[in-house]
Amino acid sequence: MARQRQPDERKLRTREHVLADLGINYVERQILLCGFAVNRMHTDYGIDLLMLTYSPDGEVENGHVLFQVKATDSLQVLKDGKSIAFRIEVADLKLWQDEWMPVILIVYDGKKDRAYWLYMQQYIEERNVSGEDLLADQDRVTVRIPVSNGFNRKSVERFRQFRERHVDLMKGGRDHGY
Repeated sequence: MARQRQPDERKLRTREHVLADLGINYVERQILLCGFAVNRMHTDYGIDLLMLTYSPDGEVENGHVLFQVKATDSLQVLKDGKSIAFRIEVADLKLWQDEWMPVILIVYDGKKDRAYWLYMQQYIEERNVSGEDLLADQDRVTVRIPVSNGFNRKSVERFRQFRERHVDLMKGGRDHGY
């Protein structure tokens, strides 16, 4: 149980605050190392960062990639060692499933200074989940993130490809092509 703050005490910077900043910084750095731009959202309603990409010639590309970044010191790797269990809000799932651009959930491991990713529209589609299917009394659900989905510059380039597919869909092109 958290200690009650006395009226004359200042606000405290908690480990949760530090972790949240480290997680955002970790994601921003990988994006910037790829030569792309990243914007922090001033208000967070299920999206923390927006990534803009550029052609090899430096021209801005259509679309963007959205990120929700979560950070923890107690990453829950399942017994099989192949996936991470992480609880997310159903309200976020409902938002992400209807998003026009790719949404990537990033879970940052503060103890190991690593992160893992999950492409949310693909995850939702593969499990045939819709907002209507979620139980009305559920406020959180557990998602499983493959340990093989380590977040790095190579995955940032992959997210760029996801963005290209979404832009093509908006133009009436091909399907998601997972």
